[in-house]
Amino acid sequence: MEKLLDRFLRYVAVDTQSDEDSQSQPSTAKQLDLLEMLCRELNDMGVEAHLDEYGYVIGAIPSNTGDEVPAIGFIAHVDTSPDAPGAGVKPQIIENYDGGDIALNGVPGLFLKPEEFPEMLHFKGLTLITTDGTTLLGADDKAGVAAIMHAVQYLKEHPEIKHGPVKIGFTPDEEIGRGVVKFDVKKFGADYAYTIDGGETGELEFENFNAASAKIHIRGRNIHPGYAKGKMLNASLIAMELNGLLPAEQKPEYTCGYEGFFHLTNFNGTVEEADFSYIIRDHDRTLFEKKKETLLQCVGFINKKYGEGTATAVITDQYRNMREQVEPHYFIVEKAVKAMEMEGIKAKIQPIRGGTDGANLSFMGLPCPNIFAGGLNFHGKMEFVPLESIEAASNVIVNIIKLFAATED
Repeated sequence: MEKLLDRFLRYVAVDTQSDEDSQSQPSTAKQLDLLEMLCRELNDMGVEAHLDEYGYVIGAIPSNTGDEVPAIGFIAHVDTSPDAPGAGVKPQIIENYDGGDIALNGVPGLFLKPEEFPEMLHFKGLTLITTDGTTLLGADDKAGVAAIMHAVQYLKEHPEIKHGPVKIGFTPDEEIGRGVVKFDVKKFGADYAYTIDGGETGELEFENFNAASAKIHIRGRNIHPGYAKGKMLNASLIAMELNGLLPAEQKPEYTCGYEGFFHLTNFNGTVEEADFSYIIRDHDRTLFEKKKETLLQCVGFINKKYGEGTATAVITDQYRNMREQVEPHYFIVEKAVKAMEMEGIKAKIQPIRGGTDGANLSFMGLPCPNIFAGGLNFHGKMEFVPLESIEAASNVIVNIIKLFAATED
């Protein structure tokens, strides 16, 4: 059977970047390369699995106990973020990490440094997998994919382990907020599920941001600069002015914990017109709605100043805070805590400063907390993951399966 490291490296070698501007499902055909691979591998391990028309891999392992045991699902997404290059990933393997700077050899002079990322020092003596500085790594969420597949492999190697029905799901397009829009919860067949899509070892989350995206268009007026006085409307400068109206302290780099933010994700502008996008986030529903209203007020101010129709905004809700759906079934969180304790891991229950497929799944009737997969510095070239963290996630999956099958639980 394949080793965990080899499996993870094989998965990150596949370019699976999603595309928010695409209207297809999945948004990029290249995601199907990995999805088809995973479907084949599950079938090769003796797990009945299929890839449906929407790009969802669904697998099922029947119960091997005569007891009435809930069906438990484990879900991870295959796509990687559009925020950084995702093709041609060249991982670096740092064995027995010594706590020093790590050169990212694809970019001369670029280092992963503990003085900038002090959490690196938590992993001295372990095996770190980093990028080479030219792409992201893809541990978000191929670490979760590898952890699930490794757990499935372990179950198949150890048929003596008693378990109820186990459901496996791999999804596309999570990074662009469309991961489960066509996911058939009833067909999946789980009573409860867990996404394996968190960060550092021990992370356990059952509440997340309320989320929306906003696309702003500015219509300017281009006049020869030599004769522009009183006539020119520079769309790029107006866009910058609008951005400056938003609360400066509510940017990602100034927030933490339960604090929400406006995040400018891209900008494309000329004198004639400009287009830019935000993501809007807050755990508190009232504050979330207020943020959306604030952005619309800024648009209104620009239109009052420069003329109606200068600025237009389209705001789209993406997902909601899953806490209200998971908390009534809090025992599934407690199962995960116990499963971590069985590995000597102290659970860190905290809000997700982001989202997972589990948020939408919880509102679709499948309560779905989120468990760590081990990666850090997601969505960028500084991404890395300790191999031992992926292994720990896999062991926690197996422990959860055991706990739900245990008669005393």
